[in-house]
Amino acid sequence: MSPDRYLRTFDVLDLLVRNKDGLRLTEIKEALGLPVSSVHNMLQTMVSADVASVDEDLRYFVGPRAVALALRTVQLLDIRSLARRPLLELAKTIGDDVYLGLRLGKRVIYADRSPGTQRISLDIRLGESLFLHSTATGKLFAAFDEKLAAQAMLDRLPRLTRNTITDPKELELEYARIRLAGFAKSTEESIEGIVGYAIPIFDAAGKIVAAVHASVLTTRATKAHERKLLASTRECTLQIEKLLGNTHGQPNATAKVANSDKSIRRRAA
Repeated sequence: MSPDRYLRTFDVLDLLVRNKDGLRLTEIKEALGLPVSSVHNMLQTMVSADVASVDEDLRYFVGPRAVALALRTVQLLDIRSLARRPLLELAKTIGDDVYLGLRLGKRVIYADRSPGTQRISLDIRLGESLFLHSTATGKLFAAFDEKLAAQAMLDRLPRLTRNTITDPKELELEYARIRLAGFAKSTEESIEGIVGYAIPIFDAAGKIVAAVHASVLTTRATKAHERKLLASTRECTLQIEKLLGNTHGQPNATAKVANSDKSIRRRAA
């Protein structure tokens, strides 16, 4: 699809959204100032993809796929709003930069950031696609989704630092470790000098809908700080989960983090 036609698809969607009773082909053509044949071909493609729908009177409406995407976008924005205060409090408690990680299809992004007291000069833009093999958030989402994990291991695995995992078999073992621990850790695998942690957020149905990510300078990433960070971050995710309607929490995930903390203490001893 050419860039111009791609943009015209959004123009059509905008028209359909603003006309709940639907529009006929000629009405869409007149509104956009395009040839009938071009509009017809575009509408047929949109209907076949469920982005648009058409009734027996040949009136076009917003399709189920576009509606589902809109609802999901609203849901994600709700999570961002609900998580804002707990994330700010977490950043103050641990002193490190804190991010809200979300999954969009095969992509993982940071949707919000709460700066800590420790200033880290990182150029991590909100909404930028994250690697599934080198970031704590990317590894977390992939570890708990078989299809996403398979996609990650099929894609090219660029080496960003000397610690980046580039072997699919090793990455598969890493995902298994994350599932066992209940959180993900990236030790200078994406950015030199930075250790990342990601802990999942579960909704009322027990589904991972987001993650809390913390970026820590390697000079601060001691065992003691890691224990504090994991405990505080899990408390933060529990607060967000309650706001999402998950009043029971996820005992299995909590236990995994607690067991991981014990394991950390044993290794530190």
